[in-house]
Amino acid sequence: MQRRAFLKGAGAGLASSAAIGLSGCGPRAGKPQTGALPTVHWRLASSFPKNLDIIYGASEMLAERLAQLTDARFQVKVHAGGELVPGLQVLDAVQNGTVECGHSASYYYVGKNLAFAFDCAVPFGLTARQQNAWMYHGGGLALLRELFAKYHIIHFPGGNTGAQMGGWFRKEIRTLADLQGLKMRIPGIGGQIMARLGVVPQTLAGSDVYPALERGAIDAAEWVGPYDDEKLGLHKIAPHYYYPGWWEGGPQLSFYVNLDKWNALPESYRQAFETACAAVNGDMLARYDTENPKALMRLVQQGAQLHAYPREVLEAGMQATFQVYDAEAEKNPDFARIYQPWKDFRSAEMQWFKVGEASYTNFLYYNR
Repeated sequence: MQRRAFLKGAGAGLASSAAIGLSGCGPRAGKPQTGALPTVHWRLASSFPKNLDIIYGASEMLAERLAQLTDARFQVKVHAGGELVPGLQVLDAVQNGTVECGHSASYYYVGKNLAFAFDCAVPFGLTARQQNAWMYHGGGLALLRELFAKYHIIHFPGGNTGAQMGGWFRKEIRTLADLQGLKMRIPGIGGQIMARLGVVPQTLAGSDVYPALERGAIDAAEWVGPYDDEKLGLHKIAPHYYYPGWWEGGPQLSFYVNLDKWNALPESYRQAFETACAAVNGDMLARYDTENPKALMRLVQQGAQLHAYPREVLEAGMQATFQVYDAEAEKNPDFARIYQPWKDFRSAEMQWFKVGEASYTNFLYYNR
């Protein structure tokens, strides 16, 4: 008798949660049978084109995992950058409900608030592993969700490229003086710091980088890393390939969800979404770590010349970077609230990685 009463109550609870989950789930959401979870159809706007197959593919992987975890009841249709909204307007589209969710790089939105960069990458910031540690267990996710909530969004880590390269240059950079007046495609905070070093930063879409280099409109360009850079063919015009990309030591991508749509989901669908995001977050870095070494070897075989940035460039860049951070913290409460805890976490991580990871890997690199 108690068992029958429990089952009856459980069925009623499921039906109730299903009814709640239908609210805001899109025009194709059907009316569920009693005791069944709803069928939900969402649209996802990516900031990225399909030819960036690892980054764009992260959204497709999310959709596949969600379908698997919910017996195909939670369906997400993925749209590449520009199909529904321009690639750099994904946050706006999710905020205003044009789409239910999106996939983007949060440093695209530093024009709204410089603090958004902490959700992706800041110059001389965290590596991919350190970013994951900060987000999941170091307080970063909670701090950043306060910021995103102001834009009516909840966000989730959604992939990482690992440390990126430092760009392609027509001419070799031997000293800090060689940067003076150089026109370089480099957006965001990295562009702000490069400007302090004498560079004239340019913001160009990926499709415009090669033509701009070819006709001499720019002298250098940064993109991602070997696997994605190879597709642009920049080595054919600007053969000097610099490392490291100190403005992107471990850039994280993120999935954005409109808060109304999120709150309308049944709890089991929220759990499925978070689980799928975590799977994507780990998979992207593993794929880049697999493909970048092979691509780098191909690029070198085709004439790319590898160079480390001169130490004086790195030192000047770091000094300018923390001057920018300190100045921003004085005038931007959102930035200040995140900056100090992030800075403390970064300091502790660097000490640990110096003892553990760096000593081990440096020995291996030079004693293969």
